[in-house]
Amino acid sequence: MTPNTAGATATATGAAEFRFFRARVRNTARLGPTIVRITFGGADLREFAGGGRDQSFSLFLPHPGQRAPVLPVGAGGGWFARWRAMDPAIRAVMRSYTACEHRPDQAELDVEFVLHGVTGPVRASGPASRWAAGARVGDRVVLLGPAVEDNKGVGFRPPPDTGSVLIAADETALPAVGGIMAWLPATVRARAWIEVPDAGDIRDLPTTADARITWLVRGSADGLVAAVRAAGWCPDGAYAWVAGESAAVRALRRHLVRDRGFPPGNVTFTGYWRRGASEEDLRAAISRAR
Repeated sequence: MTPNTAGATATATGAAEFRFFRARVRNTARLGPTIVRITFGGADLREFAGGGRDQSFSLFLPHPGQRAPVLPVGAGGGWFARWRAMDPAIRAVMRSYTACEHRPDQAELDVEFVLHGVTGPVRASGPASRWAAGARVGDRVVLLGPAVEDNKGVGFRPPPDTGSVLIAADETALPAVGGIMAWLPATVRARAWIEVPDAGDIRDLPTTADARITWLVRGSADGLVAAVRAAGWCPDGAYAWVAGESAAVRALRRHLVRDRGFPPGNVTFTGYWRRGASEEDLRAAISRAR
């Protein structure tokens, strides 16, 4: 197979729920010591159909020295198996992210990156963190995102008439929490616990809901799991959304279901990352389990 570097076109995947979008970096801005927001732009992004809340998508990045991310020829149906078969040193780096603000009239999409392991202005661990720390205007990327607003990339789906929402997350899920808070109606009570690496990463999360947010700075207070356990907040019919490091997410789900009595269907949980493992490792583990 001969890979190409032209990115992907409007090729539909599955039942036309997702498609590929070509884009370039238009702007970068540091939001805190460990978070950078990158604005992507390109005509394709006018058709990006973000569903809000925790809308996720896949981002393909080039390796150092490549002008654009390398994807298999004809990146349509079956693209994932063909991408996996490519040389990891050549094929595009693939990571999952949450869509932040989308401005279709300007063909722009904001995405936030956590700079894991940053020790200087442009040094970070992991290929996506390193790319984000050194991103420049004009850098090329490809997104695999939603072509319709009601899509499987949206996980936050409380049952109808939910009156209370519990949110527990770390910095990797902060963009999703922001999207959820902006989406919640004024009739909902929301309680959120968010753990971040540095106090400088704390920010306002606008919402019309009756919301109370507890910020936890890693290493200087109880961790996320301990803080949620200690709170004991469990109104009748509450819905919980938990995202972040996989082990913490699993521990919180067990606590909410076994100790607090949350119906399993009222707890949405997502391991955004696992300590000591890359996203490729996680995807491979999921593939093996199927």
